[in-house]
Amino acid sequence: MTEICLGVLRRSLEGVVASVLATCDSDGVPNVSMISQVHYVDRDRVALSYQFFNKTRRNLLQTRQASVQIVDPETFAHHRMVLDYERTQTAGPVFESMKAKLAGIASHHGMENVFRLLGADIFRVRAIEAVSGPTVPLSVEIWPLLAATRRTCAAMDGCADLEELLDCVTIHLNQDFGICHSMILMVDDHADRLYTLASHGYAISGIGSEVAFGEGVIGVAARENVPIRIGHMTREYRYSAAVSDTARRAGIVGEERPGIPFPGLPAPRSQMAVPISAGAQVLGVLLVEAEEVMRFGFEEEDALSLVAGQIASRIALMCRQDLEEAAESSPAVVPLSGVINVRFHPFDQSVFFGNDYLIKGVAGAILWRLVREHVATGRTEFTLRELRLDATLRLPAHAENLDARLILLRKRLEERSACLRIEKGGRGRFHLVVTSRITLEEIGDPERITVV
Repeated sequence: MTEICLGVLRRSLEGVVASVLATCDSDGVPNVSMISQVHYVDRDRVALSYQFFNKTRRNLLQTRQASVQIVDPETFAHHRMVLDYERTQTAGPVFESMKAKLAGIASHHGMENVFRLLGADIFRVRAIEAVSGPTVPLSVEIWPLLAATRRTCAAMDGCADLEELLDCVTIHLNQDFGICHSMILMVDDHADRLYTLASHGYAISGIGSEVAFGEGVIGVAARENVPIRIGHMTREYRYSAAVSDTARRAGIVGEERPGIPFPGLPAPRSQMAVPISAGAQVLGVLLVEAEEVMRFGFEEEDALSLVAGQIASRIALMCRQDLEEAAESSPAVVPLSGVINVRFHPFDQSVFFGNDYLIKGVAGAILWRLVREHVATGRTEFTLRELRLDATLRLPAHAENLDARLILLRKRLEERSACLRIEKGGRGRFHLVVTSRITLEEIGDPERITVV
């Protein structure tokens, strides 16, 4: 490498200003073209967008050398990099990150059908030199990201459980980072999808809404375990208002299943999804979005990656804590009024109150298990431990998945102002509060249990 560190030039690699790529053929005849992206890979490498079969491509394969000039969009400083071609990637984290960013650039210029990424050409940076020319001073950073990250991580240390942790993060993103719209989704191990567990700044909470792996910036970030950032609005990475259903899209079922509307902005101009992961295992995704163009840069990506790592660490710590404690509390006795029919569909473990959809999947199976036991025995107090040991629920091996599903279930019941609600008890305990008489109906089961 040279005296100029590639890391300090990352602002020039945002794609705000197009870069100039120069190559030569084997006879030394030069060719110059504009290129959409120069992507930071690591301290020694960049990736260039491979979009067309053209003379630049032929030259590159012949000589395996190139030179690219980049521009800082704030200071207008120019730098030239000498590159050695290593390989081309057509899949994986680097490719997907570049593909998402290119889609944003293309939509910004009205060229969605022209800008198509064929591959990510990986280069080692052999030399960097400054190009003389006029520059302007760097503007003062509005949000001190290091201080914001420190305050947010410190606030997480005081959280007692997963629900408090996730809500704390979205609140501090607003307070300390100035990010008004954010959400956190957790991975559903039983299907290639994620479900919303916390959100901030939206007209609807969207708790329980789903995103399939590979769908939009959230799904790609989860699938590839890499941050995905877009600075311009793009149709390719937008989400539908209804829940994603992989089976319906594949034609396995022809009828759209009931779902929960996704809470995102209707027309975000900037989005960034950061995986919450413990090593190679993705636990969830943190999404931030804004109505401004180019709201999130690489510095916000670095800062929120630290926040996401702290979330993963706090989740692991909570899961190691003892889930039982001696102190117990008893739920208050609530008078019953009215009757509600709770219907359960084993096909997708969905639960309905009358004809109104509530929840599905593991959270639905948990609720069905609780109400059945309550109807049979009158029991209202339960423990996390007994749910984990219940093989009929087919819970994932990771402890945080049970905690997340109970939070999801509790919030959905609260939003519906339902005749049921879940209240926290002592550590590892919770109460099922029932305010109406219940009838249970399992679809496909001719027997109906009625409580009178």
